[in-house]
Amino acid sequence: MKTMLFIPLALICLSLSPLAVGKDSVPYNLLVIQTDEHHFKTLGCYGGRIVKTPNIDWIGKNGAICTSFYATTPVCSPSRGALVSGRYPQHTPVTNNNIQLADEIVTFAEILKRKGYATGYAGKWHLDGNGKPQWGPKRKFGFEDNRYMFNRGHWKKFGDTPKGPEVAARQNGKPSYGVNGADEKSYATDWLTDKVIDFVNENKGKPFCYMVSYPDPHGPNTVRKPYDTMYADAKVPIPRSLTKTLEQTPKWGGRAGPRMTADTIRVLMPKYYGMVKCLDDNVGRILENLRGNGIMDRTVIVFTSDHGDLCGEHGRLNKGVPYEGSARIPFLMHCPGQVPAGTVVGEALSCVDFLPTTFGLMGIETAGKEQGRDASALFRGKKTKWKDVAFIRSTSSGKPWLCAVTDDLKLVFSGEDDPWLYDLSKDPDEMDNRIKQDQYDEAVLSLTRQLAAYCKKYQDPYGNDPRIKAAMAAILAKE
Repeated sequence: MKTMLFIPLALICLSLSPLAVGKDSVPYNLLVIQTDEHHFKTLGCYGGRIVKTPNIDWIGKNGAICTSFYATTPVCSPSRGALVSGRYPQHTPVTNNNIQLADEIVTFAEILKRKGYATGYAGKWHLDGNGKPQWGPKRKFGFEDNRYMFNRGHWKKFGDTPKGPEVAARQNGKPSYGVNGADEKSYATDWLTDKVIDFVNENKGKPFCYMVSYPDPHGPNTVRKPYDTMYADAKVPIPRSLTKTLEQTPKWGGRAGPRMTADTIRVLMPKYYGMVKCLDDNVGRILENLRGNGIMDRTVIVFTSDHGDLCGEHGRLNKGVPYEGSARIPFLMHCPGQVPAGTVVGEALSCVDFLPTTFGLMGIETAGKEQGRDASALFRGKKTKWKDVAFIRSTSSGKPWLCAVTDDLKLVFSGEDDPWLYDLSKDPDEMDNRIKQDQYDEAVLSLTRQLAAYCKKYQDPYGNDPRIKAAMAAILAKE
């Protein structure tokens, strides 16, 4: 589905204003809300029916929703590095978890800090190596107030001490993922929201940039009361792909190992839903604070995640593969005066496109080192020449895979399997490989050509994997 608008004429005129600033010509604030391992279909705006998420939905309803937004690499650290820098993982060089972001990387926060913005970050960072939790990393990358930034971990309970923040749950004297005793002040999602609100209250009189990265709904699937039992009786949908055959499963999709059962999915999902509901309630607190401070109309709000969670689809949990539940992520943007309410962006985008697109809407010059595209015209609803394709890649461990994806089609090359083509418009559950169907020959050739051009331009070493290289060459030889 390509970009669509459902707006009155007055809003169209407002959106075409050449001055990319908020109310009274004051520069926009930027607030980035990121969740962790979040299946997009648990949100109401993406068709979720079990969890009501009116606050998160509000962002898209009053701005834009992207229906084909992908994690550049569907694993924590590489995706995060691509988002903050606008560069592909092989150039950050965070190609897997626990790799440090290079010192020379210029993030969106660094650019804004240099322009006089107050900047800060709270929550999971996962771009400074193996430290765990490692509060307030020394390398700030432009996030000046990073007191509440921790490097990694999926902690559930936090606290403030005279020496600074701490993981409040303990086991044998060490920080743990326990949730016992967590309440609306200490549970991770609530505690981090308090830090967002404190920062906004302190900096509301000047331009600010803040990013909050919640550890939920990443496992362990636990959440504080009353969310822990809120969906105990929910009728959990069982994915159609759970019943697919071995022939319908590519080698990169996890043929080996035990597969999940429907009963296991029914046990795991209710608390996952609870985490999502807690997130939505806290997003509501943030929105209410912006309204109360009278700065909603000059604040750009982005809601996204680092990657998805299969949640039982294809018999798997977690991420790391190009399946939709793993690689496709929510992306919502509120940008008053620039993005008309009700905008739907259907073109395929990925994390590298976030920085140039957001700055394009805010009227801010980038550092010029980004490799992503400025899609601001799509968000404004303007006619523009646009190649509907995004490129995503695996981590640097195991056999590599490369993927070119559009609004409808997904082509995957792998170092351990033949190419796979999914037609998402006809096969949203990704059950059937259509690579040998003649009707797709032209599309496969075009996607392969564009993927080869990407590999050359951005020096992606996966393009030189013997099996990937041979498969791409065989298709291109048909030109």
